[in-house]
Amino acid sequence: MHRFGIGREIRASAPQRVLKWISSFSISRSISSLAFATVEVEEISGSRPAEVHNLVQGKWARSFHWNTLVDPLNGEPFIKVAEVDEAGTQPFVESLSKCPKHGLHNPFKAPERYLLYGDISAKAARLLSLPEVSNFFTRLIQRVVPKSYQQAQGEVNVTQKFLENFSGDQVRFLARSFAVPGNHLGQQSHGFRWPYGSVAIITPFNFPLEIPLLQLMGALYMGNKPVLKVDSKVSLVMDQMMRLLHACGLPMEDVDFINSDEKTMNKLLMEANPRMTLFTGSSRVAEKLAVDLKGRIKLEDAGFDWKILGPDVQEVDYVASVCDQDAYACSGQKCSAQSMLFMHENWASSPLISKMKELAEKRKLEDLTIGPVLTFTTEAMLDHKNKLLEIPGSKLLFGGEPLENHTIPHVYGALKPTAVYVPLEEMLKENNYEVVTQEIFGPFQVVTDYKAEQLPMVLDAIERMHAHLTAAVVSNDVAFLQEIIGKSVNGTTYAGLRARTTGAPQNHWFGPAGDPRGAGIGTPEAIKLVWSCHREIIYDMGPVPPHWQTPPPT
Repeated sequence: MHRFGIGREIRASAPQRVLKWISSFSISRSISSLAFATVEVEEISGSRPAEVHNLVQGKWARSFHWNTLVDPLNGEPFIKVAEVDEAGTQPFVESLSKCPKHGLHNPFKAPERYLLYGDISAKAARLLSLPEVSNFFTRLIQRVVPKSYQQAQGEVNVTQKFLENFSGDQVRFLARSFAVPGNHLGQQSHGFRWPYGSVAIITPFNFPLEIPLLQLMGALYMGNKPVLKVDSKVSLVMDQMMRLLHACGLPMEDVDFINSDEKTMNKLLMEANPRMTLFTGSSRVAEKLAVDLKGRIKLEDAGFDWKILGPDVQEVDYVASVCDQDAYACSGQKCSAQSMLFMHENWASSPLISKMKELAEKRKLEDLTIGPVLTFTTEAMLDHKNKLLEIPGSKLLFGGEPLENHTIPHVYGALKPTAVYVPLEEMLKENNYEVVTQEIFGPFQVVTDYKAEQLPMVLDAIERMHAHLTAAVVSNDVAFLQEIIGKSVNGTTYAGLRARTTGAPQNHWFGPAGDPRGAGIGTPEAIKLVWSCHREIIYDMGPVPPHWQTPPPT
């Protein structure tokens, strides 16, 4: 809502100035017609399918191969994606090969491009603050990955604020250097942030604007030449965002945008040999790419994320609401979604679960507070539920049934928000642990409880997990917080009564910890870590000491 307010203020105070600025970037129609866009969101349908193109060497291009996508809400073919096959990767290979290892800009080369990207960010942020543009991208996100309007709008707002954060001089501040005095007059060592050159970005379906845009701009800010691949199911969103960025001054040649299957993208990576690849997605693919790319990779992979409720029970309604949002917003399709809830026995005897059940049952398909699951079928999720219920002492807390009265195609999942209780002792058994901690990228969580003396068992459970993305410790007990935080590793951890696992804004680091390949997103620290490396330049100007003589060899 804050961004909407900015948009109204701009138009009310200086409408002619805004429209003049828009036209200066080759937008010939009024702002309400969104001249950068090539689709009308509400008209995308089987009779008027949208098209997604590729961008390579500064030109938009179609393909001989079209992948037709079906609407996840009704199964109607509604988007045609021009997908590049293995025979069509050469233009992308050539494009990346033109970028030198020292990048398109660095502190010693074309420094004016730092200012250019500050400018682009400012203009793009201003556009996204306008209600018409914000609504366009919000609705576009909803069309390809159905989630509530508020959830989709939140993604647009975070993206807008990120661009605002890196306006003006903030891009060049990312390349801030330092100097250390040397051993003698004329000697100084300087540390610089240096680009990699050609890079690749591979992002998933669940946040089709926020993740690719934030990582793309971070790569560009630091001087890299990226090829961007977004999951084809949702790549229409970045197709349109690329066109907005071009209207804001992004040079057409600076970014390549490809649509392809996994096999083709893997071939491109092997042939183009980018200096660094950012991958956000499944652990299976991440591990394969880490081997294929010989470790030249940064990962933000799967997250089986946990929440621990401490001994101090308070604000039960609030905590229940946050648990519901963490587990079931976006139908659980967040890498930060609450996958496992550990309740202290004090919470187990509170009305928390009954309140969570009430909230879960209010979610409905009509407003997309629950919706299609794009990577798991209904049958797969029900099968997982049944496997958990085979564990002694386990029970279904709520959900566990398919959604009713819908037209969601069978290739996608449709499940009511689900929670399964598994006893802590059983969970930790070797033959159960792998099943219990399997990530289900949908509206599904595992719940357990523990007594005070069982806290070491809880810590053992989280120690054995392999993905350490987000976590929450819900307690205002300082000693309890110190115990959990000191014996865990998740990269983005919320602590305190209002702790959550999801909803990361642009103002703090979001990413895993405990893995040297871990990638962050959103902050200056994340951008510098992922998209640049350290280079040390030692100046040694002299003078040579008076009466210097050649010393004997050593």
